[in-house]
Amino acid sequence: MIESSHEAQTVWSHKARIALFFSAMRHFADDIKSKAYPLEYIKTNDALVETLRVYLRTQGATELMAVEPGDYRVQQEIEQMCQAEKIVCTWLEDTHFYCTKKEFAAWAHQKKELRLEFFYRMMRKKHNVLMEGDEPLGGRWNFDDENRKPYSKKGPGLIPPPLFIEPDEITQKVIQEVQEKFTDHPGELDDFVWPVTRKDALLAIDDFLQNRLIHFGEYQDAMWTQTPFGWHSLISAALNLKLISPQELVDKVVSEGLLQKIDLSTIEGYVRQVIGWREFIRGMYFLDMPHMAQANYFKNTRALPKWYWTGQTKMACMQDTVGQTLRYGYAHHIQRLMVLGNFALLAEVMPQAVADWFLAIYVDAVEWVELPNVAGMALFANGGRFTSKPYIASGAYIKRMSNYCGACRYKSEQRYGDNACPFTNLYWHFLIKNQQDFNKNPRMKLMMANLNKISEDEQKEIVLHAQSILSHIDQI
Repeated sequence: MIESSHEAQTVWSHKARIALFFSAMRHFADDIKSKAYPLEYIKTNDALVETLRVYLRTQGATELMAVEPGDYRVQQEIEQMCQAEKIVCTWLEDTHFYCTKKEFAAWAHQKKELRLEFFYRMMRKKHNVLMEGDEPLGGRWNFDDENRKPYSKKGPGLIPPPLFIEPDEITQKVIQEVQEKFTDHPGELDDFVWPVTRKDALLAIDDFLQNRLIHFGEYQDAMWTQTPFGWHSLISAALNLKLISPQELVDKVVSEGLLQKIDLSTIEGYVRQVIGWREFIRGMYFLDMPHMAQANYFKNTRALPKWYWTGQTKMACMQDTVGQTLRYGYAHHIQRLMVLGNFALLAEVMPQAVADWFLAIYVDAVEWVELPNVAGMALFANGGRFTSKPYIASGAYIKRMSNYCGACRYKSEQRYGDNACPFTNLYWHFLIKNQQDFNKNPRMKLMMANLNKISEDEQKEIVLHAQSILSHIDQI
């Protein structure tokens, strides 16, 4: 095992992300040693692949066997190194997923359109998840419409917090090392709440199933100030570190959910995220790399606003979302998609800059899962390869799904002017700028119809104000 500090600096990683990876690695190494397996654990400041090259030379190795990595760059670098060193490189299939890369490629080859829903149904049938014979349990494949509720106007009420696992001696030492060695990296470590062992991950799952699964579905899209976790499971980091498998997670959610008689829409909503979307985007990542990392459908070139690293902006939604991200290395999927990603697209930020930020800042970020979500879904950078329209919204959506707008200096309903919400202004500017393209998209029909109701004079005001926002993006 190679613990490379250099990898933590390939992107300017959040301190909690670094600590999570290093602590999980060290715990796993100790577990391996306790079972008397041979292991050489190397700590280095050098690049991962160069460290591997030196090690293979010292061993006189002629063949390298490894599980296929979740990062295209790492796989390419290892293959190139092996070729240069005349070492046979053999990749072993990653059995941690429901669907292999070859299986996904075969499925995709048969489809004119690559859409989650078709893949999801196939996976449900193949693995007999929430099925009654050949039909979906409850008579419906998808309960998505029932899983989009905001909190009530009184707020979310009392939500059981996620299980806090006290950092043990190994984790405490890692945290101290990260604080000392990566002082200039973003983020905080005072609230390190993440499981770093399989035992901890299983406890975290049980806590979620007993305390928060019940309302996960209906409120999974809801946002509220100082409510960073909501009813979410916070299992993704442990899942991506392979402390648990997706199969055992889905089995536990289904069996416990049905036992507790939890609404089927909630159970299905969680299952769809794991056996559906998670597997689908992994397949898309390996199918479309390296083009996916280079795609820029709208030819956006602007720099990422500086306040993505600080939270120092006048927009209340961004203050809260970026603030909790810096504190925990976490934000839930709607905060990432419809706040952070939505704004980056509307603000014409270069997709590669946004993807690098997401990869750096979230504890559960591994490139196979991060890049398709950011470039493919949030930014539409691949032109709709697996999504039918851009995921864009004005400030009205954020107002409907949160309480952020109540204390904000900007007004979500105003399209231009000093108090205009940047989301709202840039949303309409985005539609105006791309109307020729969007007029051809049936899924954009309603948005374009609403745009056509706005007078030419008002559209000109929107464009002028948008130009002002975009030229002073760091000050909004």
